[in-house]
Amino acid sequence: MAFDFDTIPNRRATHSLKWRTYPEDVLPMWVADMDFRSPPAVLDSLHRAVDHGIFGYPDGIHGETNELVGLRRLIVDRLAARYRWQVSTEDLVLLPGVIAGFNKACAALFRPDGAILVQPPVYPPILQAAEHVGMVRQDAPLLRNSDGSYEIDWDSFSSAITKETRVFLLCNPHNPVGRVFTRLELERMAQICVEQGVVICSDEIHCDLVYRGHPHTPIASISPEIAQNTITLMSPSKTYNLSGLQCAFAVIQNPELRKRFQKAGEGLVGWVNLMGLVAAQAAFGDGPDWLNQLLAYLESNRDYAYDYVRRELGPITMSKPEGTYLAWLDCRQTDIPGDPYHFFLEQARVGLNDGKPFGIGGDGFLRFNFGCPRGMLSEALERMKNALRDLPATEHSGR
Repeated sequence: MAFDFDTIPNRRATHSLKWRTYPEDVLPMWVADMDFRSPPAVLDSLHRAVDHGIFGYPDGIHGETNELVGLRRLIVDRLAARYRWQVSTEDLVLLPGVIAGFNKACAALFRPDGAILVQPPVYPPILQAAEHVGMVRQDAPLLRNSDGSYEIDWDSFSSAITKETRVFLLCNPHNPVGRVFTRLELERMAQICVEQGVVICSDEIHCDLVYRGHPHTPIASISPEIAQNTITLMSPSKTYNLSGLQCAFAVIQNPELRKRFQKAGEGLVGWVNLMGLVAAQAAFGDGPDWLNQLLAYLESNRDYAYDYVRRELGPITMSKPEGTYLAWLDCRQTDIPGDPYHFFLEQARVGLNDGKPFGIGGDGFLRFNFGCPRGMLSEALERMKNALRDLPATEHSGR
């Protein structure tokens, strides 16, 4: 069955953060929310749940219905099939979201003089986690190469860790720079953390959205020793465009660490809602064909955006993301007056993510979401091209 990724949906009349944040003449290319309908199997399962007409408390935190056992088994089988990672259903903790997961992990490992290690530029909620739990943030910035690609600055990574470091918040695939870290890179980071007594909390929400030549490796799958030192967070939300249903899970193979994680945030972090559970089970059970076609479409969009930026957007550059549907645009060599975020919002009517909130290395950059129909992508890029073309006139007019 061929799935439709070309139709541009009308989301203005829905409860869409992406489409309702800006005025109607602004094309939203920002938040990590794709403009594709979720797989038909997911929609069918949700329709059946709605038709049943009762939305009581879902089981699964203090007990397990047959359906939830099915979801847990689907996750276990999926991890084995995709990553050769053997886990058990007991290793899984269901969550209402990955952000709740890494904040919960930090709370579980809290110490008054503790610190949390991050790799900016990185997803802003990861930067904010230390403040939320009352610990210090330690930055180990990624190293940007001359071609726009990123790698780990090993001197920075090692020197940033101190005796106070409690947690390393890893983002892989990395948001926003698009790196899918190699097994060797992950192993080296993990060994440093194990040797220093630093627990790894790995945000792997984009793990399914990787491109040819860049396989995803869950860091905990590398060795039993690393698994015992790691909390892995995953979700169907980015893969199948289910973010509003808030369903995620943690994989914690260390029983003591899992117990601490479950204890943290009791009374604050609730269960996964019924619709999220239904959608997750349908997506993991019946979504492979849809996902394969999605990945081909996204890779084509990535290549189109990369070629267009290189050919038409002058001094703006981007490297090809190895994963995610997010491009990281370097606007530092342009003559844009003010900052690039406001320039493209006001002059091109394109809404992007300003790079500044992503921390060190984000100033002068934009995050661009290409998880959308090709027609929408090409229109956004065309608007940006025209705004840059009119730049001298804009400067002359004083606007």
